[in-house]
Amino acid sequence: MTETAYYLLLKSMVAIAFVVFVALYFVKAGYGKFRTPAWGFSINNKTAWVLMEAPVFFTMAVLWLQSADPCLLPQLVLFLLFQLHYFQRSFVFPLLLKGKGSMPVCIMLMGVTFNVVNGMMQAGGLFLFPPAEYAGGAVYLLQPRTLAGIAIFFAGMAVNIHSDHVIRSLRKPGDTNHYLPERGMYRFVTSANYFGELVEWTGFAIASSTWASWVFVLWTAANLVPRAAAIYNRYAEEFGGVVYSRKRIIPFVY
Repeated sequence: MTETAYYLLLKSMVAIAFVVFVALYFVKAGYGKFRTPAWGFSINNKTAWVLMEAPVFFTMAVLWLQSADPCLLPQLVLFLLFQLHYFQRSFVFPLLLKGKGSMPVCIMLMGVTFNVVNGMMQAGGLFLFPPAEYAGGAVYLLQPRTLAGIAIFFAGMAVNIHSDHVIRSLRKPGDTNHYLPERGMYRFVTSANYFGELVEWTGFAIASSTWASWVFVLWTAANLVPRAAAIYNRYAEEFGGVVYSRKRIIPFVY
């Protein structure tokens, strides 16, 4: 891929992200709380999550191995951060899911498509067209901005993983009632897991300083912010005024 084609891809993804952001305020993505038969044939939730998330893990791994110098710093460190998230998301998170939920195949395929493209974007930013500052090697990793970004990344990951645990712990086996999560960051927002993921990728973008990583932050927000608003409205319908003391996805802001 030429540099011109690569940056055209990034610009196209930015434009599509804005369309997705607006559309998701009108059409609720049909998985989880909002799954309906209208979304078509569904498969087991655990299988769907693995099939949807694993492609980006393997795409990044292949492109890293094909890069000019796979062990070059700081690309290696940033690559490992990215892979750490997607290892957890692809192979750990699905195994922890409870219940017999399902996901529409069309939703899964849309996720697969985005994840493959995102893997190409992130690999391009890290390996093909990296920032000039990467030439500093370990010096780049020790810069305050990079260290702060890595710290934010891990803080976001911790919030994301803990929030998923809180959600899984709401029901005991056989219980089908709905509950409002109360622990951790759920005291401040109704979609604490989404907040954690948004923080995580913002930290990655700060640490990596690539245009691709910021496009990913934009896409994360475009996907999760409207869904967080829909979840907030659903909770408000079910639990009433207690929800209004919280925000949707960003504490004290939205």
